[in-house]
Parts: sequence; structure tokens; C-alpha cells
Amino acid sequence: MYRLILLALFFCRVVINTHELIIRQSLIIALFYICNMLKLEDNFKHQGLRRKLVNTLREKGISNELVLTAIDQLPRHYFLDETFLKQAYSNMAFQIGSGQTISHPYTVAFQSSLLEINKGDKILEIGTGCGYQTAVLMILGAKVFSIERQRYLYDKTKTFLPKIGYKPKLFYGDGYAGKEAFAPFDSIIVTCGAPYIPDALVQQLKVGGKLVIPVGEGSVQEMKRLIKQEDGSVVEESFGEFSFVPMLQEKE
Repeated sequence: MYRLILLALFFCRVVINTHELIIRQSLIIALFYICNMLKLEDNFKHQGLRRKLVNTLREKGISNELVLTAIDQLPRHYFLDETFLKQAYSNMAFQIGSGQTISHPYTVAFQSSLLEINKGDKILEIGTGCGYQTAVLMILGAKVFSIERQRYLYDKTKTFLPKIGYKPKLFYGDGYAGKEAFAPFDSIIVTCGAPYIPDALVQQLKVGGKLVIPVGEGSVQEMKRLIKQEDGSVVEESFGEFSFVPMLQEKE
């Protein structure tokens, strides 16, 4: 906060000593810079709320310490409107526009754990959304390729993530088609409820690669993990029911 006050005083000096046009430009720049600093502030209160969230996730059965550390490091409130600070660190999904949501922290942690990420893994994400899951994957050491079908979210997240230090490869497109040009992938994660398992995604996995995907129509899906075998077949595992927004085809 002291730095913000000093910054404001500096620009007040500019007001006194420069031409009116430059004054206006300087004030606009100052206000923009201060607003961004305030929005991206990560103080002791935020960090304390994250620690409580991590403890909640641990109590709910998340045991992968690397995933919990990633959740602890990433300010979730950056991804929501600043008026929803309390909700940012509760275990709840939240609307982010275009009919999409930022997933429950538990869901993010659960899916990330199922991927069993090794540093340098090439991961395809279907459903970028606001980029929170994307950033968690990157903290875990993955090289992330992510597809978003909603133009508004794609444009917003493509601009936002680099501002907080994350530079995945983002694409505007149809998640059902995957991204064959960059295949094969070590893992693929789908962050929306698919009515069926798209064959294109299975084809784009490496041998031994994992596809983590919630499958089912309606409001509830079954979380599945498919592991690709040498002959091209898959071993399928189920991990209980979750609720996601539906996976839709084509771009919007």
C-alpha cells in the first residue's frame, strides 16, 4: 500500500510540472497501473485463505503434495472478480462468463492428481476457461496446450495468463478434435462433461498416456481415466461422480 501512495505522489508531481495533455496521459497511466496492482495483490490474508483451502482439500482426500503445493502457490482470486474474494477460496465452482465456470478447487486438484504429471510432460487441456487449471498444470511442470471454444474466454485468458507469468499455447477451436499438429501428448485433461469419449483424443495420446475426462450426459458425469496401451486399446478406470458444464462441439 505504501508503494501505491508513493506512486500516486509521484504522478501528482507530474501534474504540477508538466503540460496539461501530458498530465492527463500520466494520470490515466497511473490509475491503470494502480488498479492492476490492487487487483493482483496477494497479501497475507489471501495466503492464509489458500492455506485453509489446501487443508480442506487434504481433509477431503487429496494426498498429492505437489498438487497441493501448486494450489497453495496460485492466487485463485486473480481469476475472479475482486468482489468475490471469499468465494475464491471456498471449495465451490463460480461463473466466469459465457455459461462457463471455474471448477471447484477439489475438482482441479483431483483431476491434476489423476494425471500423475512429470516435469516436462506435454499436456493437452480441453476447456481453457479462465486459465486456473492451466496455471496449476504449468506450476506442476507441464508444457500445456489448451483449447477453448468460447471466443470471449479465449481472448480474455490469452491476454491475462502472460500478465501473471504463465505462457501456455492457447488455441481457439473445437476440443472434440484435439490438436493433432502437436500430438502425441503425455496426457489429456478434459474440463467439461463429455457425452462420450472422443476418439480423436485417444488417438492423440502417447502409448502409456492418460486421458482424464468426465463422461456422461445431464448434470452428473463419471470421472474416468483411460491409459493407452501399445496395441492402441485403452484401460479404463472410474473415479466417482462429478458435475461439469457440458462439452460442446465447434467454436462459438
